[in-house]
Amino acid sequence: MTALPPLSRPIRIHGLTDADAACSAAADLGVPLLLVSAPGAAASAGAGWFREVIARAAARHPSVAMTAVLDCADRPGDALGALSAGVDVILFTGRTDVAERLADIAAQRGSSLLTALPEGLDLRAVRDPRRACREWLSGQDDGHVTE
Repeated sequence: MTALPPLSRPIRIHGLTDADAACSAAADLGVPLLLVSAPGAAASAGAGWFREVIARAAARHPSVAMTAVLDCADRPGDALGALSAGVDVILFTGRTDVAERLADIAAQRGSSLLTALPEGLDLRAVRDPRRACREWLSGQDDGHVTE
């Protein structure tokens, strides 16, 4: 299973607008970015949607070093589907024995599996996502923490 950079401050996104706000803030600050889909987005929105959102955000913000994580919750079928769809990093919060098997499959495909994340900023219903991301990434705001 994959380890995150020691100072990771994940940002939960719910669409391209959120991803763009986070990327803009990261570019302004010159920091790497850890984007995470909404909880269980693999089931609701799908791996293809997530890959497209991340690809568009990356194209609009090529200077940002970004890691994107698709949250598959505790659903092994969604995790396998995401891996088959070419998602590079997935979050799986199910049973440990299943996570170990999924991690092996992910490694064989050149992908990574996480089983936990540090607390993060969730952009759902945030009025000014770019400002919230900038404050979060610079360590000035812990008020929107979730998870």
